[in-house]
Amino acid sequence: MKKSLTILTGLLTAVWLASLGGRALCQEKPKREGQGLPLVRVAKAQKEPLAKILELTGTVTPTRQARLASPSEGPVQNCRVREGDQVKRGQRLLTIGRAAAAAAQVTAAAEAVKEQEAELNRIKILVQSGAVPGSQLDTAKARYEGARALLAKAREMAGDYAVEAPWDGVVSKVLVKDGDFVAPRAPLVEMYDPGSLVIRLAVPEAQATEVFRGTPATVQLDAYPGKTFEGKVSLVYPDLDTRMRTRTAEVKLETPVALLPGMFARLRLTLSHETEGVVIPIDAVLVGPGGEKVVFVVKDGKAQRRVVQTGVEAKGRVQVLAGLGAGETVVTAGHEKLKEGTEVKVQEEERQ
Repeated sequence: MKKSLTILTGLLTAVWLASLGGRALCQEKPKREGQGLPLVRVAKAQKEPLAKILELTGTVTPTRQARLASPSEGPVQNCRVREGDQVKRGQRLLTIGRAAAAAAQVTAAAEAVKEQEAELNRIKILVQSGAVPGSQLDTAKARYEGARALLAKAREMAGDYAVEAPWDGVVSKVLVKDGDFVAPRAPLVEMYDPGSLVIRLAVPEAQATEVFRGTPATVQLDAYPGKTFEGKVSLVYPDLDTRMRTRTAEVKLETPVALLPGMFARLRLTLSHETEGVVIPIDAVLVGPGGEKVVFVVKDGKAQRRVVQTGVEAKGRVQVLAGLGAGETVVTAGHEKLKEGTEVKVQEEERQ
Protein backbone atom coordinates (compact mmCIF):
# COMPACT_ATOMS: atom_id res chain seq x y z
CA MET A 1 0.00 0.00 0.00
CA LYS A 2 2.80 2.42 0.90
CA LYS A 3 4.49 1.54 -2.39
CA SER A 4 1.36 2.45 -4.36
CA LEU A 5 1.00 5.79 -2.58
CA THR A 6 4.63 6.61 -3.33
CA ILE A 7 4.17 5.90 -7.05
CA LEU A 8 0.96 7.99 -7.21
CA THR A 9 2.62 10.88 -5.39
CA GLY A 10 5.53 10.79 -7.84
CA LEU A 11 3.19 10.88 -10.85
CA LEU A 12 1.25 13.85 -9.51
CA THR A 13 4.48 15.68 -8.78
CA ALA A 14 5.72 15.06 -12.33
CA VAL A 15 2.45 16.35 -13.86
CA TRP A 16 2.58 19.48 -11.66
CA LEU A 17 6.18 20.20 -12.61
CA ALA A 18 5.41 19.68 -16.30
CA SER A 19 2.52 22.16 -16.13
CA LEU A 20 4.73 24.71 -14.42
CA GLY A 21 7.39 24.26 -17.07
CA GLY A 22 4.90 24.67 -19.93
CA ARG A 23 3.48 27.80 -18.35
CA ALA A 24 6.94 29.24 -17.98
CA LEU A 25 7.71 28.54 -21.61
CA CYS A 26 4.50 30.28 -22.70
CA GLN A 27 5.34 33.26 -20.56
CA GLU A 28 8.86 33.42 -21.91
CA LYS A 29 7.71 33.36 -25.58
CA PRO A 30 8.00 37.04 -26.78
CA LYS A 31 5.00 38.69 -28.48
CA ARG A 32 5.89 39.92 -31.95
CA GLU A 33 5.61 43.69 -32.40
CA GLY A 34 2.39 44.76 -34.13
CA GLN A 35 0.78 41.34 -33.92
CA GLY A 36 -3.04 41.65 -34.01
CA LEU A 37 -3.05 45.33 -35.04
CA PRO A 38 -5.06 46.50 -38.09
CA LEU A 39 -2.90 46.43 -41.21
CA VAL A 40 -3.16 49.60 -43.28
CA ARG A 41 -1.61 51.07 -46.40
CA VAL A 42 -0.70 54.74 -46.36
CA ALA A 43 0.40 57.61 -48.58
CA LYS A 44 1.82 61.08 -48.03
CA ALA A 45 -0.23 64.20 -48.68
CA GLN A 46 1.71 66.24 -51.23
CA LYS A 47 1.58 69.72 -52.68
CA GLU A 48 1.07 69.75 -56.45
CA PRO A 49 -1.08 71.43 -59.11
CA LEU A 50 -4.24 69.61 -60.16
CA ALA A 51 -6.37 70.23 -63.26
CA LYS A 52 -10.08 69.48 -63.50
CA ILE A 53 -10.47 66.96 -66.31
CA LEU A 54 -13.71 65.82 -67.97
CA GLU A 55 -13.51 62.50 -69.83
CA LEU A 56 -16.07 61.94 -72.60
CA THR A 57 -16.55 60.07 -75.86
CA GLY A 58 -17.48 61.51 -79.24
CA THR A 59 -18.02 60.77 -82.92
CA VAL A 60 -16.43 62.28 -86.02
CA THR A 61 -19.18 64.15 -87.88
CA PRO A 62 -19.26 66.55 -90.88
CA THR A 63 -20.82 69.94 -90.23
CA ARG A 64 -21.25 70.63 -93.96
CA GLN A 65 -23.28 68.03 -95.79
CA ALA A 66 -25.92 68.04 -98.50
CA ARG A 67 -28.76 65.76 -99.50
CA LEU A 68 -29.50 66.48 -103.14
CA ALA A 69 -33.10 65.90 -104.25
CA SER A 70 -35.01 65.86 -107.53
CA PRO A 71 -36.93 69.06 -108.43
CA SER A 72 -39.40 67.11 -110.56
CA GLU A 73 -40.39 63.61 -111.52
CA GLY A 74 -38.67 61.61 -114.20
CA PRO A 75 -36.25 58.73 -114.84
CA VAL A 76 -32.66 58.81 -113.53
CA GLN A 77 -30.16 58.93 -116.37
CA ASN A 78 -26.39 58.87 -116.60
CA CYS A 79 -25.59 58.52 -112.89
CA ARG A 80 -21.84 59.16 -112.88
CA VAL A 81 -20.83 58.84 -109.22
CA ARG A 82 -20.34 56.16 -106.56
CA GLU A 83 -19.83 56.26 -102.80
CA GLY A 84 -16.40 57.64 -101.93
CA ASP A 85 -15.96 59.67 -105.13
CA GLN A 86 -14.48 63.13 -104.72
CA VAL A 87 -16.42 65.72 -106.71
CA LYS A 88 -15.89 69.36 -107.61
CA ARG A 89 -18.30 72.24 -107.38
CA GLY A 90 -20.60 72.30 -110.43
CA GLN A 91 -19.74 68.75 -111.46
CA ARG A 92 -22.75 66.88 -112.93
CA LEU A 93 -23.64 63.89 -110.79
CA LEU A 94 -26.70 62.57 -112.63
CA THR A 95 -29.57 63.65 -114.88
CA ILE A 96 -33.34 63.51 -114.47
CA GLY A 97 -34.86 62.77 -117.89
CA ARG A 98 -37.85 65.02 -118.52
CA ALA A 99 -37.91 65.38 -122.31
CA ALA A 100 -40.88 63.08 -123.03
CA ALA A 101 -43.06 64.43 -120.23
CA ALA A 102 -42.02 68.01 -120.99
CA ALA A 103 -42.93 67.62 -124.68
CA ALA A 104 -46.44 66.58 -123.75
CA GLN A 105 -46.74 69.54 -121.40
CA VAL A 106 -45.55 71.93 -124.11
CA THR A 107 -48.09 70.54 -126.57
CA ALA A 108 -50.90 70.84 -124.03
CA ALA A 109 -49.88 74.39 -123.13
CA ALA A 110 -49.72 75.39 -126.80
CA GLU A 111 -53.24 74.04 -127.38
CA ALA A 112 -54.45 75.99 -124.37
CA VAL A 113 -52.95 79.18 -125.83
CA LYS A 114 -54.75 78.58 -129.14
CA GLU A 115 -58.06 78.04 -127.36
CA GLN A 116 -57.69 81.20 -125.26
CA GLU A 117 -56.66 83.19 -128.34
CA ALA A 118 -59.75 82.01 -130.22
CA GLU A 119 -61.94 82.85 -127.21
CA LEU A 120 -60.36 86.31 -126.99
CA ASN A 121 -61.11 87.03 -130.66
CA ARG A 122 -64.71 85.87 -130.21
CA ILE A 123 -65.22 88.12 -127.17
CA LYS A 124 -63.79 91.08 -129.08
CA ILE A 125 -66.42 90.68 -131.85
CA LEU A 126 -69.23 90.35 -129.28
CA VAL A 127 -68.10 93.42 -127.39
CA GLN A 128 -67.91 95.47 -130.59
CA SER A 129 -71.44 94.41 -131.49
CA GLY A 130 -72.65 95.27 -128.00
CA ALA A 131 -73.81 91.72 -127.28
CA VAL A 132 -71.67 91.40 -124.16
CA PRO A 133 -70.25 93.98 -121.73
CA GLY A 134 -66.66 95.21 -122.14
CA SER A 135 -65.59 93.64 -118.81
CA GLN A 136 -65.67 90.20 -120.41
CA LEU A 137 -62.98 91.33 -122.82
CA ASP A 138 -60.63 92.09 -119.93
CA THR A 139 -61.28 88.62 -118.47
CA ALA A 140 -60.57 86.95 -121.80
CA LYS A 141 -57.30 88.89 -122.16
CA ALA A 142 -56.18 87.77 -118.68
CA ARG A 143 -56.89 84.12 -119.48
CA TYR A 144 -54.99 84.40 -122.75
CA GLU A 145 -51.91 85.93 -121.05
CA GLY A 146 -52.03 83.21 -118.38
CA ALA A 147 -52.02 80.48 -121.02
CA ARG A 148 -49.04 82.08 -122.73
CA ALA A 149 -47.12 82.19 -119.41
CA LEU A 150 -47.77 78.47 -118.85
CA LEU A 151 -46.50 77.71 -122.32
CA ALA A 152 -43.29 79.69 -121.69
CA LYS A 153 -42.71 77.84 -118.44
CA ALA A 154 -43.31 74.45 -120.08
CA ARG A 155 -40.79 75.29 -122.81
CA GLU A 156 -38.27 76.44 -120.19
CA MET A 157 -38.53 73.13 -118.38
CA ALA A 158 -38.52 71.04 -121.52
CA GLY A 159 -34.90 69.96 -121.14
CA ASP A 160 -33.47 67.31 -118.85
CA TYR A 161 -32.52 68.40 -115.32
CA ALA A 162 -28.87 68.05 -114.27
CA VAL A 163 -28.05 67.44 -110.59
CA GLU A 164 -24.72 69.15 -109.80
CA ALA A 165 -22.42 69.26 -106.77
CA PRO A 166 -22.96 72.50 -104.79
CA TRP A 167 -19.32 72.53 -103.55
CA ASP A 168 -16.18 70.37 -103.45
CA GLY A 169 -16.75 67.24 -101.39
CA VAL A 170 -17.03 63.47 -101.10
CA VAL A 171 -20.05 61.41 -102.09
CA SER A 172 -21.25 59.46 -99.05
CA LYS A 173 -24.43 57.85 -100.44
CA VAL A 174 -25.96 57.26 -103.88
CA LEU A 175 -29.62 56.45 -103.32
CA VAL A 176 -30.69 55.83 -106.94
CA LYS A 177 -29.48 54.14 -110.10
CA ASP A 178 -30.04 54.59 -113.82
CA GLY A 179 -33.62 53.83 -114.79
CA ASP A 180 -35.19 54.62 -111.42
CA PHE A 181 -38.24 56.87 -111.76
CA VAL A 182 -38.19 59.49 -109.02
CA ALA A 183 -40.82 61.85 -107.70
CA PRO A 184 -40.24 65.54 -106.89
CA ARG A 185 -38.10 66.09 -103.74
CA ALA A 186 -36.99 62.45 -103.72
CA PRO A 187 -33.41 62.16 -102.26
CA LEU A 188 -30.81 61.24 -104.86
CA VAL A 189 -27.24 61.73 -103.58
CA GLU A 190 -25.67 62.63 -100.22
CA MET A 191 -22.25 64.27 -99.92
CA TYR A 192 -20.09 65.99 -97.29
CA ASP A 193 -17.16 68.38 -97.10
CA PRO A 194 -14.13 66.54 -95.57
CA GLY A 195 -12.76 69.88 -94.40
CA SER A 196 -15.77 70.28 -92.12
CA LEU A 197 -15.18 67.12 -90.06
CA VAL A 198 -15.27 67.68 -86.30
CA ILE A 199 -15.60 65.50 -83.20
CA ARG A 200 -19.08 65.96 -81.77
CA LEU A 201 -19.67 65.11 -78.12
CA ALA A 202 -22.38 65.40 -75.46
CA VAL A 203 -21.45 67.24 -72.25
CA PRO A 204 -23.44 66.23 -69.13
CA GLU A 205 -25.63 68.92 -67.62
CA ALA A 206 -23.48 69.05 -64.46
CA GLN A 207 -20.52 70.36 -66.51
CA ALA A 208 -22.53 72.13 -69.23
CA THR A 209 -21.53 75.62 -68.04
CA GLU A 210 -17.83 74.76 -67.70
CA VAL A 211 -17.15 74.04 -71.38
CA PHE A 212 -16.42 77.01 -73.63
CA ARG A 213 -15.11 77.69 -77.11
CA GLY A 214 -11.34 77.26 -76.84
CA THR A 215 -11.39 74.68 -74.01
CA PRO A 216 -8.28 72.46 -74.50
CA ALA A 217 -8.83 68.80 -75.33
CA THR A 218 -6.69 65.73 -75.88
CA VAL A 219 -8.14 63.16 -78.26
CA GLN A 220 -7.54 59.45 -78.81
CA LEU A 221 -9.00 57.76 -81.87
CA ASP A 222 -9.51 54.00 -82.15
CA ALA A 223 -8.39 54.34 -85.77
CA TYR A 224 -4.96 55.52 -84.53
CA PRO A 225 -4.15 53.30 -81.52
CA GLY A 226 -1.45 54.58 -79.18
CA LYS A 227 -1.57 58.13 -80.54
CA THR A 228 -2.86 61.26 -78.83
CA PHE A 229 -3.93 64.43 -80.65
CA GLU A 230 -4.40 67.95 -79.33
CA GLY A 231 -7.51 69.94 -80.08
CA LYS A 232 -9.85 72.67 -78.86
CA VAL A 233 -13.58 73.11 -78.49
CA SER A 234 -14.67 75.00 -81.62
CA LEU A 235 -18.40 75.27 -80.93
CA VAL A 236 -20.79 74.89 -77.99
CA TYR A 237 -24.51 74.64 -78.64
CA PRO A 238 -26.61 77.31 -76.87
CA ASP A 239 -29.11 74.88 -75.32
CA LEU A 240 -29.42 71.44 -73.76
CA ASP A 241 -31.00 68.36 -75.26
CA THR A 242 -34.21 68.16 -73.22
CA ARG A 243 -34.38 64.37 -73.54
CA MET A 244 -30.76 63.46 -72.71
CA ARG A 245 -29.98 66.55 -70.59
CA THR A 246 -26.68 67.09 -72.37
CA ARG A 247 -25.10 70.02 -74.20
CA THR A 248 -23.59 69.35 -77.62
CA ALA A 249 -20.06 70.59 -78.29
CA GLU A 250 -17.62 70.18 -81.17
CA VAL A 251 -13.84 69.72 -81.05
CA LYS A 252 -11.41 70.43 -83.89
CA LEU A 253 -7.94 68.91 -84.00
CA GLU A 254 -5.02 71.32 -84.19
CA THR A 255 -2.98 69.15 -86.58
CA PRO A 256 -4.37 67.68 -89.83
CA VAL A 257 -5.43 64.04 -89.40
CA ALA A 258 -7.18 61.81 -91.92
CA LEU A 259 -10.67 61.44 -90.48
CA LEU A 260 -13.79 59.62 -91.63
CA PRO A 261 -17.38 60.22 -90.53
CA GLY A 262 -18.41 57.84 -87.76
CA MET A 263 -14.96 57.37 -86.18
CA PHE A 264 -15.05 56.84 -82.39
CA ALA A 265 -13.07 59.24 -80.19
CA ARG A 266 -12.12 59.45 -76.50
CA LEU A 267 -11.63 62.98 -75.21
CA ARG A 268 -10.21 64.63 -72.09
CA LEU A 269 -11.32 68.24 -71.67
CA THR A 270 -9.29 70.43 -69.31
CA LEU A 271 -11.99 72.49 -67.61
CA SER A 272 -9.74 74.39 -65.21
CA HIS A 273 -6.21 74.57 -63.79
CA GLU A 274 -5.92 74.81 -60.00
CA THR A 275 -3.02 76.45 -58.16
CA GLU A 276 -0.70 74.23 -56.13
CA GLY A 277 -2.51 72.58 -53.22
CA VAL A 278 -2.55 69.54 -50.95
CA VAL A 279 -3.36 66.39 -52.94
CA ILE A 280 -4.01 62.80 -51.75
CA PRO A 281 -5.22 59.57 -53.40
CA ILE A 282 -9.00 59.56 -53.74
CA ASP A 283 -9.09 56.13 -51.99
CA ALA A 284 -8.10 57.89 -48.75
CA VAL A 285 -11.37 59.83 -48.60
CA LEU A 286 -14.41 58.29 -46.88
CA VAL A 287 -17.95 59.62 -46.57
CA GLY A 288 -19.22 59.86 -43.00
CA PRO A 289 -22.78 59.17 -41.75
CA GLY A 290 -23.70 62.84 -42.13
CA GLY A 291 -22.21 63.16 -45.60
CA GLU A 292 -18.97 64.71 -44.39
CA LYS A 293 -15.66 63.81 -46.06
CA VAL A 294 -13.30 61.94 -43.68
CA VAL A 295 -9.70 60.72 -43.80
CA PHE A 296 -7.62 58.77 -41.26
CA VAL A 297 -4.18 60.22 -40.50
CA VAL A 298 -1.47 57.96 -39.03
CA LYS A 299 0.54 59.72 -36.33
CA ASP A 300 2.77 58.02 -33.73
CA GLY A 301 1.41 54.64 -34.79
CA LYS A 302 -2.21 55.61 -34.15
CA ALA A 303 -5.11 56.58 -36.42
CA GLN A 304 -6.61 60.05 -36.16
CA ARG A 305 -9.99 60.79 -37.73
CA ARG A 306 -10.11 64.08 -39.67
CA VAL A 307 -12.99 65.83 -41.40
CA VAL A 308 -11.73 67.47 -44.61
CA GLN A 309 -13.00 69.63 -47.45
CA THR A 310 -12.19 68.42 -50.95
CA GLY A 311 -11.90 70.18 -54.29
CA VAL A 312 -10.91 69.07 -57.79
CA GLU A 313 -10.70 65.36 -58.59
CA ALA A 314 -8.60 63.99 -61.47
CA LYS A 315 -6.70 60.82 -62.34
CA GLY A 316 -7.53 59.09 -59.05
CA ARG A 317 -6.38 62.00 -56.89
CA VAL A 318 -8.27 64.72 -55.03
CA GLN A 319 -7.41 68.16 -53.76
CA VAL A 320 -7.86 68.82 -50.01
CA LEU A 321 -8.93 72.39 -49.30
CA ALA A 322 -9.02 72.16 -45.49
CA GLY A 323 -8.40 69.70 -42.66
CA LEU A 324 -5.06 68.24 -43.83
CA GLY A 325 -1.53 69.49 -44.31
CA ALA A 326 1.19 68.56 -46.77
CA GLY A 327 3.48 65.80 -45.53
CA GLU A 328 0.90 64.11 -43.30
CA THR A 329 0.32 60.38 -43.76
CA VAL A 330 -3.17 59.22 -44.69
CA VAL A 331 -4.62 55.71 -44.82
CA THR A 332 -5.50 54.57 -48.35
CA ALA A 333 -6.53 50.97 -47.56
CA GLY A 334 -7.60 49.12 -44.42
CA HIS A 335 -10.07 51.66 -43.02
CA GLU A 336 -12.60 49.01 -41.97
CA LYS A 337 -11.50 48.56 -38.34
CA LEU A 338 -10.26 52.08 -37.69
CA LYS A 339 -11.58 54.64 -35.26
CA GLU A 340 -10.06 57.54 -33.36
CA GLY A 341 -6.92 56.43 -31.52
CA THR A 342 -6.69 52.91 -33.00
CA GLU A 343 -3.13 51.55 -33.09
CA VAL A 344 -2.22 50.43 -36.59
CA LYS A 345 0.48 48.55 -38.43
CA VAL A 346 1.64 50.18 -41.66
CA GLN A 347 2.12 47.74 -44.53
CA GLU A 348 3.95 50.00 -46.93
CA GLU A 349 3.84 53.58 -48.09
CA GLU A 350 2.05 54.03 -51.40
CA ARG A 351 4.24 55.45 -54.13
CA GLN A 352 3.17 58.81 -55.51
